[in-house]
Parts: sequence; C-alpha cells; structure tokens
Amino acid sequence: MFEQALKRFRSLVRKRQYILTIHALEEMGEDDVLAEDVENAILTGQIIERQVDRGTRERKYVLVGTDCFGESVNVVLKVGPTRKAVVITVYREEK
Repeated sequence: MFEQALKRFRSLVRKRQYILTIHALEEMGEDDVLAEDVENAILTGQIIERQVDRGTRERKYVLVGTDCFGESVNVVLKVGPTRKAVVITVYREEK
C-alpha cells in the first residue's frame, strides 16, 4: 500500500540523504538504538501506517523493521522540505 514511499525512503537512506532529529536521537539513546539500526530498520522494514497532520497536511509514516541484531524497532519519518528523509522519532515496543 505504501510501496512508493518505502522505495523513496530506502533510496534516500542508501544515499545517506537523511536527518535524525534531536528528538529521534534522544529516543534512540533511551532505547539503545544506533544510527545503523535505524538504517537497517528502514532498509528491511515495512510501513504500517501513514499519518496526516491536521494543521499542515504533512504526511509522516510509521515503519516497523529490525535493528542489526534482529530486534524490532519502530521509526517515524517523513520527507522534509530539503527532500531528505527526516527521522522524527525511533522507539521499541514495550514488552
């Protein structure tokens, strides 16, 4: 359903055309997730949801993938105004 968006995000990650927000970096630190884990999640995962901001109409996507050790990681991302992928937040599901 979100194949085109997923292809675009994967292409941007492969070209290192992505940004980790401060919020994403903070969450990554709390959940012990590295940038390589985020990359792996995007390259191997699937988009499970698209969210649209009511005010700005901006689209962001929730992706579920795995880190470099096979553990589940969720990534929320969008394409920013500079045409780079913007990783908004990263988290692990509660067990």
